[in-house]
Amino acid sequence: MSEYTPPEVWTWEAESGGTFASINRPIAGPTHDKDLPRGKHPLQLYSLATPNGQKVTIMLEELLAAGHTEAEYDAWLIKIGDGDQFSSGFVEVNPNSKIPALFDTTNDTRVFESGAICLYLAEKFDSAFLPTSGTARTECFNWLFWLQGSAPYLGGGFGHFYAYAPEKMEYPINRFAMETKRQLDVLDRHLADHGYLAGDDYTIADMVTWPWYGRTVRGESYDAGKFLSVHEYENVIRWEKQISSRPAVQRGVMVNKTNGPPNQQLHERHDASDFETKTQDKVG
Repeated sequence: MSEYTPPEVWTWEAESGGTFASINRPIAGPTHDKDLPRGKHPLQLYSLATPNGQKVTIMLEELLAAGHTEAEYDAWLIKIGDGDQFSSGFVEVNPNSKIPALFDTTNDTRVFESGAICLYLAEKFDSAFLPTSGTARTECFNWLFWLQGSAPYLGGGFGHFYAYAPEKMEYPINRFAMETKRQLDVLDRHLADHGYLAGDDYTIADMVTWPWYGRTVRGESYDAGKFLSVHEYENVIRWEKQISSRPAVQRGVMVNKTNGPPNQQLHERHDASDFETKTQDKVG
């Protein structure tokens, strides 16, 4: 492979972006005018069941399971492959044009970035799944922000070059595989002495981390389980099984899901009964 010499001034070549070339561009702002739909509930979620999207739907389902009835929500599907995130309505809620995005109609508040949404919801509902003081609260924030900084190396780094780049390149794959395994080791060492990330209790730190690293140790991320030797991370595997066994988590991962078995896809969610009546095997 010939060595790449960067030009004096970078210019955008849309066709060079790999699998997701059609949704990546070097500018912000809307590409077309379209209002977002609104449902009957105070919380309006606009999302897709990527790991980042699943963080929030898991949180919402956990809130409902814990008895917070005012956490009822409408979840609208944003098809990022079709450019829905570049509509004028979506950009108004999230100027970064990334899912998920939340609009709270009770106070006309927009919330974007998955970690910020989960923190907002925790604080809105009486510090649900969020320690209120002391070391546990600090640890929760430690891991919440650890995830926000670390997951891009797994997704945009390793995942992109291992699975989605136009061609396989040894250097970036090795570079990001090394970092992904280091991150898994960070989690594994911590979870050797702790039931959950912030200590003995399940918190939003676990909810935001599980869709990325739980999926990885299950071998589902980019079909790279064998490549990354994920069986080595026994404590992460134990933690993953604890979380994936929770009914609210099982519901949360289905919302706005458009791949996998039809009975595990719920493209939109507007009522708890939708899990029984509107999965894709029933409406498809």
